[in-house]
Amino acid sequence: MRKPASPLAIRPRQRKALQHILRSRTAQHRLVLRARIVLAAAEGKANRSIARELNVSRPTVLQWRRRFESGGVGGLKHDAPRPGRPRRIDAKKVESIVAATTQSKPKAATHWSVRTMAAEQGISPATVQRIWKAHGLQPHRVETFKLSRDKRFVDKLRDVVGLYLNPPEHALVLSIDEKSQIQALDRTQPGLPLKKGRAGTMTHDYKRNGTTTLFAALDILEGTVIGECMDRHRHQEFLRFMNRVDRETPADLDVHCIVDNYGTHKHPAVKRWLKRHPRFHMHFIPTSSSWLNLVERWFREITTKRIRRGVFPSVDVLVAAIEEYLQHHNQNPRPFVWTATADQILAKVSKCKAIMETLH
Repeated sequence: MRKPASPLAIRPRQRKALQHILRSRTAQHRLVLRARIVLAAAEGKANRSIARELNVSRPTVLQWRRRFESGGVGGLKHDAPRPGRPRRIDAKKVESIVAATTQSKPKAATHWSVRTMAAEQGISPATVQRIWKAHGLQPHRVETFKLSRDKRFVDKLRDVVGLYLNPPEHALVLSIDEKSQIQALDRTQPGLPLKKGRAGTMTHDYKRNGTTTLFAALDILEGTVIGECMDRHRHQEFLRFMNRVDRETPADLDVHCIVDNYGTHKHPAVKRWLKRHPRFHMHFIPTSSSWLNLVERWFREITTKRIRRGVFPSVDVLVAAIEEYLQHHNQNPRPFVWTATADQILAKVSKCKAIMETLH
């Protein structure tokens, strides 16, 4: 009869590390399994019992006992090298593929695809895909940007970011903007619902039933939103909305409003209104810097969650859906947390300008 294995010796620090792996929500399943094997072996359980309990083979239990004895907890985190087919593409070839991807374009096209690059380099599409993945290359994607040419860019940036990172005491900071031309789109045919093995469907064409404009003021500390839909997008509607903000905010608090440079916000009638309401202070973001206005992030939320895939046979139905979303959001608001400092943003902008100057 085979003699049972002796309990595995584990130091207190190693036991603590193994238990941490078991509690972790992000640890890989295989690592958690190995930690359980080692802890069970430390309790003196027989290898066959451990294998049966964890639904693995006895050789697997023996392997990870030995690996722990020789390498400790670190020995559980890495698999041993395995034999495989030797590399058929050398480093020089990989370098040439990366250089071609980043520094050239295919004939009569704007960017490389896996197949066009494979044909150009005389290798398989799967090989190109592996090389691109290893180097973080995605030629099929492009991100948009625009550098602000505002002469007071730095001053406005520091002013707005300062409000986000260090809001003044006994005051409200509201990010205000308008989402204009929201279309009430009705599909020409009913869609099919989501079911197992098939995504929900909706027709590619639609019928336009009018538009509305959503005025919104996001409280950056609380995450609540004051919102109202209006037919037009003029200074008259903006003043109507500002009067609502005035009514729905505590009268004893100053209100710092972060807005963009749309002409409505600088209209003479708006300036007169501000003089009559001295507790309101306007802070303008730099031109071409809508990313600096946090309410834009909330606009993305309502667009993706309620508007984009909605079906609206009339503007009234659209407005009702927006108001329902506003009410639901304000019941459990979650503020967006700004983390980037002005210096960090300026460093990125300077780097981008340097690259553009080099390219042109």
